[in-house]
Amino acid sequence: MGRTATAGGQYRRGHSAQVDPLSGLRTPADPPWDVYLTGTVFLDIIFTGLDSAPVRGTESWARGMGSSPGGVANMATALARLGLRTSLAAAFGDDHYGEYCWDTLEHGEGIDLSPSRTVPGWHSPVTVSMAYEGERTMVSHGHEPPPEEPAPDCPPRARAAVASLVPGQRAPWIAQAASKGARIFADVGWDDTGAWDLAGLADLEHCEAFLPNAQEAMRYTGAECPREAAHALTAYVPVAVVTLGAEGAYAVDGRTGETAVVPAIAVEALDPTGAGDVFVAGFVTGTLADWPLADRLAFAGLTAALSVQEFGGSLSAPGWAEIGAWWRQVQSLDRQDPEALRRYAFLADVVPEDAARPWPLRRAVPTIGFRRSV
Repeated sequence: MGRTATAGGQYRRGHSAQVDPLSGLRTPADPPWDVYLTGTVFLDIIFTGLDSAPVRGTESWARGMGSSPGGVANMATALARLGLRTSLAAAFGDDHYGEYCWDTLEHGEGIDLSPSRTVPGWHSPVTVSMAYEGERTMVSHGHEPPPEEPAPDCPPRARAAVASLVPGQRAPWIAQAASKGARIFADVGWDDTGAWDLAGLADLEHCEAFLPNAQEAMRYTGAECPREAAHALTAYVPVAVVTLGAEGAYAVDGRTGETAVVPAIAVEALDPTGAGDVFVAGFVTGTLADWPLADRLAFAGLTAALSVQEFGGSLSAPGWAEIGAWWRQVQSLDRQDPEALRRYAFLADVVPEDAARPWPLRRAVPTIGFRRSV
């Protein structure tokens, strides 16, 4: 689905307008994509409204359910909904789940899937996520795609790339992307080996920013608190961002010595699936738009907070109109903390003027295959 630039920092997608946060920075010499990423697409099935964790030997009933693309689709959708031109390389299952995920990402979200492929005879990986008491428990099933179906070793040119680092392994595409000028943003999963050795994250040398959570950051650095860990990480990467859960996030730019701390936004969480991916997408967006560090951190936290109020990791990601609606709403509340409002004042220059959605955002649906009336 094509996009045509318009005035006022917006582009046309389908029949409606979306904010382009990079409109003032674009030139004819730019790469075709703002962000490139690769990974595994899952079909996520999410249960919410559970009173407690499932108990062995019993049956639990959930009051809510939704299905949506998951895995790397969480990050790709969040980036696209924030107006970044996003290209994804992934293997898709040769089944109805894979067809649904492909259609949702390509046609529903405008994500470029030209580096992706459908693998004949391979079924889609599936994750069942159960949300309760502000947490989640997941059960996944899937098989590795055939070895002849790797992600492209030569990624397309892009302003940035998002990578998930794996301890003890290099991903050749990360160095390739960095050599073409892409700014690499990375997170990392739990180290099941227990080594927690930063030397094992070899691709960190190509990264501009590293965004672990507090426990990961402290284990990798041996620091006694998240802020100390963030500062220690700047010996390995220019920008370190440590997420602090309910306490917000802390960031350090080792090149300038600048630091920023932003508290979390209190919301009623329906499903926390994918909130970390949305946080990274918000930080990437603010970085590519050349916002100050504190604004990038605040925006990342806001987008993550808005996402947990909807079902599903990918289709819960907010669009600009939802961000704008939140900004107008908090300004209208009585006895609002002036300092808190000033923290998000930068939004006044980027959010749309009205509350109409840029396009009808897809949401997670209980059962795949329903035909919707238009």
